[in-house]
Amino acid sequence: METVQVLLLAFVSIVIVNNLVFTKFLGICPYLGVSGRLDMAFGMGCAVTFVVTLAGIMTWMINNWVLATLHLEVMKYVCFILVIAGAVQLVEMYLRKFFPTLYESFGIFLPLITTNCAILGLCLFIDLWGIKSLLEATVLSFGAGIGFTMAICIMAGIRENLQLADVPDCLRGAPITLITAGLLTLAFMGFAGMIG
Repeated sequence: METVQVLLLAFVSIVIVNNLVFTKFLGICPYLGVSGRLDMAFGMGCAVTFVVTLAGIMTWMINNWVLATLHLEVMKYVCFILVIAGAVQLVEMYLRKFFPTLYESFGIFLPLITTNCAILGLCLFIDLWGIKSLLEATVLSFGAGIGFTMAICIMAGIRENLQLADVPDCLRGAPITLITAGLLTLAFMGFAGMIG
């Protein structure tokens, strides 16, 4: 029972309290670039969730079962980036085959998931935090993806509503988007310290 509670706390922590977008400012490029429409934001969030979960699991296994065993920790970054790039290729092939309109609407942002610092950041945080269990690494990876999806969907919902709002001309576009992002970050900082 204690393990379930720890995993649940870890999940809630990475989704809400220690959200990678709101607290570490990782993954900002797709967060701002693809959050114009809710459907695109949700699709990007699902793609990032898949990639970050797969990458977190694979990099934990490679790091703990191969690199640490052979004392090749220096190869960590190279291996992590290769795993992330492979996972993005899987997502790209899947979307091109089954969701061509979504694939086209993502444009350059889909291949840029490879360079999404939130994914590499999570893989490095899992190592930095000393996660010793594959189950914990899986929960944290999936939670980070859910947290990213939540952040980008909240932003997309607000931006869709802002199109109908009477925003002054000088604030239309990027300025109001950045102000909104800052306010969302401040709102989520209110959860800081609730869970370690």
